[in-house]
Amino acid sequence: MNNAINAATGKGAFASKHLRLHLFWKQRYLQIFALAGIAYILVFSYIPMVGIIIAFKDYKMTTGLLGIFTSPYVGLKWFTEFFTDYNCWTIITNTITMSLIKLVFTYPLPILLALLLNEMKVKGIKRLVQTASYLPYFISWVIVAGFTQIFLQSNGVFNSIMLNTGSIASPIAFQTTAKYFLPTVVVTAMWKDMGWWAIIFLASITGIDPTLYEAADIDGAGRLKKIWHITLPGIKGTITVVTILALGNLLGGGLSGSNFEQAYLLGTPGNIEVSEIIQTYVMKVGLSKQRYSYAAAIGLCQSVISVFLVMTSNFFSKKVAGEGLF
Repeated sequence: MNNAINAATGKGAFASKHLRLHLFWKQRYLQIFALAGIAYILVFSYIPMVGIIIAFKDYKMTTGLLGIFTSPYVGLKWFTEFFTDYNCWTIITNTITMSLIKLVFTYPLPILLALLLNEMKVKGIKRLVQTASYLPYFISWVIVAGFTQIFLQSNGVFNSIMLNTGSIASPIAFQTTAKYFLPTVVVTAMWKDMGWWAIIFLASITGIDPTLYEAADIDGAGRLKKIWHITLPGIKGTITVVTILALGNLLGGGLSGSNFEQAYLLGTPGNIEVSEIIQTYVMKVGLSKQRYSYAAAIGLCQSVISVFLVMTSNFFSKKVAGEGLF
């Protein structure tokens, strides 16, 4: 009896293994694409993590690659130096403030745009608006910053219009005044990233069962009620995931993740008090002066904080919304 069971079990296991191999071979081209993605993550994300150890060493570029392992340990020297630097908390505050303001003002817009596009009945106009809204995402921040500086300079379009209409008596120095830096950052981030993120929410909306809307029509529900009671609850999971990812990348720029590009390209000596953030500080002090261990220590602190934010936001999401990223 036992021999028969073992034989049957072994035969079933062999058949299952054969089926998996057959399925793998049938999907071999898709598997190659998947393996390419895995290889990319391994090469550019996981293997470089070995270099984290230089945050605890006095690494010099002249020692070469082996210096990562042979350089002398200095413990928490670089971490202590960063947190005792007189600019430290100003830089951290600037980073968090910039990210939070961008998150507050840019996060609701993709959801709103997706809802508006979903309600548009003329397909031609809908496609035109959607295409026009996500095309800016593919424009480099270098180009966006260049056009922004031209647009906002003293003889630029904005100042010219304001002067000609009598709204201002003299040109506004947008690029050298600290108080105009954050509004410029927010507006450019909204324009560049809104359409791209709207695609994600629009795709989630298309997955909602259409019979729910038909039932709502029979009950006499208007558009706003259908949005509030059907559409928004239907994309709650997507909103939750995107929120967790945005909070996890808070120090990097929130939803858009473009803090460095904006701060570096739009920052000037006149607004450096608000435009100097962790990423630009790392480049200027850590990399430009070849203090790689110091830069690695600051980067490690940022990564640890980001992981903590992901875990915390996921925990509270489960408590409040009943679902999370993991």
